[in-house]
Amino acid sequence: MTRYGMAIDLKRCFGCQTCAAACKVANNLPKELSYNVVYTKGDNDPTTFGVAVARGAVANDNAGGTFPNCTLGFLPMQCQHCEKPACLAVCPTGATTKDEETGIVSVDGELCIGCESCIKACPYEKVRTLISDSPEYYLDVVVGESDAPPHKSGTVEKCTFCKNLIDRGEVPACMQLCPGRARFWGDLDDPESEVSKAVAEREHTFLHEEAGTNPSVYYLS
Repeated sequence: MTRYGMAIDLKRCFGCQTCAAACKVANNLPKELSYNVVYTKGDNDPTTFGVAVARGAVANDNAGGTFPNCTLGFLPMQCQHCEKPACLAVCPTGATTKDEETGIVSVDGELCIGCESCIKACPYEKVRTLISDSPEYYLDVVVGESDAPPHKSGTVEKCTFCKNLIDRGEVPACMQLCPGRARFWGDLDDPESEVSKAVAEREHTFLHEEAGTNPSVYYLS
């Protein structure tokens, strides 16, 4: 049994959005859909990012503070693949599932009816998206991985931890091109894994820890 997780080093992330672009291409995501987004905020406290995202206060690259004491923080945001996902209990059709072998939380597009119950229950802002209309793409050809998940209107989608890549021994797309090497990946139950070593060696925090969902994404400070 493997419990996959990710650690993101907030000191190494400099907001270049390469992870978001790699994710969008690898998964052939429609225009309106993003699995992974990097938010910007005028401080480097990850515990306050959720409030800022909800209020739309992270839309530009403005530093906080008064010159010369300015601060600019970045926060990569995606599905947290929680050990106790709030989205799972409210899904009326069983479309949202948690793989007991890997810990990955998924959405079955064939079972999803687009009711948005999971979106409302999730404490992590904007990590799930309803595709309300027929998907539109930037290109007329399919890009990315040949086994990327399909996309259709009336369903909810989110980060998959790139399960298709993991199943063939690769790492999630967001990690492959990160110039700051800000992400660590692996089995959280294996003390020798890259992610376990990163978590053990550094102070870290979770987003919305008070929600009790036990996320599998750690933010290194």
